[in-house]
Amino acid sequence: MVINVGFIQYTVEKIFPTIKSDLKKAHMKDRAPEFVRKTFISSLYLSLAFMSLLFFSLGKSGFNLAYLLIIFPFMFFGSFWFMMQYPKVTIRKRAREIDMEVLFAGRYLLVKLESGTPLFNALIDASKSYGVSAKYFKEIVDEISIGKPIEEALDEAREYNASEKFKMILSELVTSIKTGVDIGGPLKSIIEHINSEQLIEIKDYGKKLNAYMMLYMILAIIIPSLGMTMLVVVAAFLALELSFLFIVLAVGGLIFIQMLFLSLFRSIRPAVNL
Repeated sequence: MVINVGFIQYTVEKIFPTIKSDLKKAHMKDRAPEFVRKTFISSLYLSLAFMSLLFFSLGKSGFNLAYLLIIFPFMFFGSFWFMMQYPKVTIRKRAREIDMEVLFAGRYLLVKLESGTPLFNALIDASKSYGVSAKYFKEIVDEISIGKPIEEALDEAREYNASEKFKMILSELVTSIKTGVDIGGPLKSIIEHINSEQLIEIKDYGKKLNAYMMLYMILAIIIPSLGMTMLVVVAAFLALELSFLFIVLAVGGLIFIQMLFLSLFRSIRPAVNL
């Protein structure tokens, strides 16, 4: 037990120093040592299952058992590192969700505040509005409802928020509370700045898309089509037989390329409601 706790603490503090803040930004309930412990056990089970599958699949073909002892550490640490990235994946997902509606959420708050609605009531209305951003405002409202000061709740939400754009809006709200100045003017400037950033992202996306489309046409359409045509012609001249396995692998390769480009196009798409 002592070794286990020591390993967890060392992993949290030395190998993954940002895991605590990442878990808070991802809004995951597990504490850092508990998350690392679960990840460690899951990686161990996954590695053992993979080793067992490999042993029973290749054992009859004279597969040396010593190879498993060499592969196991790489499999374990690879799966452990991969699973430890889950909070960062969740953070990126939350950031894209918020960025998709941050402009509309900011405008909604601005309209409410300029109409004379108190800040807390504006946050409550925003938490009941449509869209994904409502649940993030509701998290802030829930913290305030249980007794946390509004300034502290907004400051904590800003610190552990996944979206940099949403942080800018929360920063203005915190600054207005601390200084007592009117939030209307600064918040409007922030919204205009976010709007300008999104327009730039859309223009950059158009430029990237043109380049990637050209690459897609070459690698996923022209080369496979001409390559398969030339291969069939050469095989006919040389009397080569194309096996069913080769055809399956070729089709599988084409599907992999298509999925790869589809994932690439999704990853470069800006988090903007176009």
